Amino acid sequence: MSKKNALILSACALIATPLWAQSAAPALPTPAFPAFADAAAVGKACDAGLRSARADLSRLERRKVDAGWIGAYDETMARQEDARGPVDFVLNVHPDKAVRDAAQACSLRWADFASAFGQNETIYRALKGAPAADAIDRELVRVSLGTFEDGGVSLPKAKRQRAKRILDRLNELDQQFNKAIRDADVKVTFTEAELKGVPESVWKDKPRDAQGRVVLGVDYPSFVPVMQNGEDAGARERMFRAKYTEGGDANLKRLGEIARLRKEYAGLFGYADFVDFNLRRQMAKDSATAWRFLDEVKGVVTDGERADLVELRRAKAEHLGTPFETTVVQRWDSGFYTERIRRARFSVDQEAFRQYFPPAESLAFAQHVIDRMMGVKHTEVPNRDVWHPEVKTFVVSDAASGQAIATLYVDLYPREGKYNHAAVWPMRSSSTRLDRHPSSALVVNFDRKGLTLDELETLLHELGHAVHNNLSSTRYAVQGGTAVMHDFVEAPSQMLEDWVYDKRVLKLMADVCPTCKPVPDALIAQARAAKDYAKGSQFGRQHLYASYDLALHGKDVPDPMALWARMEGATPLGYVPGTMFPAGFAHIAGSYGAGYYGYLWSLVVAMDLRTAFEADKLSPEVGRRYRDTILSRGGERPATELVHDFLGRDSNAKAFFDYLKQ
Repeated sequence: MSKKNALILSACALIATPLWAQSAAPALPTPAFPAFADAAAVGKACDAGLRSARADLSRLERRKVDAGWIGAYDETMARQEDARGPVDFVLNVHPDKAVRDAAQACSLRWADFASAFGQNETIYRALKGAPAADAIDRELVRVSLGTFEDGGVSLPKAKRQRAKRILDRLNELDQQFNKAIRDADVKVTFTEAELKGVPESVWKDKPRDAQGRVVLGVDYPSFVPVMQNGEDAGARERMFRAKYTEGGDANLKRLGEIARLRKEYAGLFGYADFVDFNLRRQMAKDSATAWRFLDEVKGVVTDGERADLVELRRAKAEHLGTPFETTVVQRWDSGFYTERIRRARFSVDQEAFRQYFPPAESLAFAQHVIDRMMGVKHTEVPNRDVWHPEVKTFVVSDAASGQAIATLYVDLYPREGKYNHAAVWPMRSSSTRLDRHPSSALVVNFDRKGLTLDELETLLHELGHAVHNNLSSTRYAVQGGTAVMHDFVEAPSQMLEDWVYDKRVLKLMADVCPTCKPVPDALIAQARAAKDYAKGSQFGRQHLYASYDLALHGKDVPDPMALWARMEGATPLGYVPGTMFPAGFAHIAGSYGAGYYGYLWSLVVAMDLRTAFEADKLSPEVGRRYRDTILSRGGERPATELVHDFLGRDSNAKAFFDYLKQ
């Protein structure tokens, strides 16, 4: 296993600190990330953290329930977060498998502690009786009581014990599910001829097997270029099947057990299925509302999805010289022919964008956008106490005062054993009461040669999650950042995705990389049009994911693979026998279970939020208002109220459905 990748610097990357950001580097807010030198260090930190958490709990149980009790409770939760957060994170990213395994074992111990804590009747009673000074205190009490009640604290003893066993097993299954994907290290071999059309930068420097064939992984910097550019349909099919069998039969069995346990868990509380149990505290409130929403989306996108397939068939028939009537589009054809149509119709080639967006400079650009909008400043600082030498550390400071307010860690490039999608871990939440600085870790897997525009959009999306955490300024840690309703949590990130199609926004790239070639204005306009192409297929796929998730967690709890084959089989492109997408659907094995609809639900809110920036996406006045009314408030108020405060009205779905119908 390679534990250190060689850093390839582009010409722009030689500017270690962008010209616009050159100044004295602020001090790194404490505490810094706790480095884990080896597995033993993880074990030692785990023992110390749990020992401290138990002592904290004992003190809180004995504490008088007075005006200071809520603050003491929050301090206890904040110390738990500090001890547990880094361990839960490194099991996803550390280059040393022994460290990852030790962190996973520690994470299970923390999960056992947390499930017991969530059933602590002494703390629950104290929370119910704790004096609340104002609306913020009352919201903390309301949400926290709901968390304890969801943990089973109010159940009869036998049911409470069963609830804990289920929670512990679900956490174990989720970790095993992700580990199976992370450690699989799936490889696919190709001859150079089979890679015709795939940019040489994707494969030329990759390892070769004994027969001289190129060895590629199924990470996104390899998978997407092959699927979008590979002329050889057989090569695309092999890559497709390799990607969509990740996790294998073992993960299908785990997913089935997860769904059955969740139904049983909901039954302990008197619910017929896990969906209604889970949604009762979300914006959607119940399964009927979520299904109505998805049905409305489906009603709008179905015709477009069918029309898209007709266009793909025509493009394939013309490309191969086959009769349209007998031409069949396979799943592994979809990305390839969609990209061909985009190039022909809009003169847009995603691969061509890599020359404009070197990775390090793209990160600096995305941060510069946030800085301009929201009155902050990201400054890179040296820091060896991280999990990999290539990880970048940034101090986020308030532009007006210069005060350091947060820490951001960024892990840009793929490597063996690393989480292979894109995500943000909000490792530390804010608390003005405790003078507590938040921190988060942004993890992506980008091509070192540069980003496509799609990938730049992904970067802004993920940075939006980090910003949501890091610009939080809540009184209490338990309300910090992304501690919001789950079907709202994606909205602040999705809102920013559209920024990469704005010519004025993209011109900010010159500020961070004066030597980078600017993207031609005409190309941006074409990319905007190309993005809107095949909306029916794009949203049809999201609808399928969300519908599958709700159906899996419904009253019947069907077999995961049989359900997927039936539901995907009913779509225009159909199901590919032998593939097992659910085995790699890590979102629903974890916190998005019976909640994946939230991506579409949040997008409705995100598109409504964008209306405030219609005149100027970089408006510092609107950006500051957005920072103050939504980001800084975290979970101090329900999401619907925060959005109302920002927009000056109730949110609605007009922008979303207007876009779908265009």
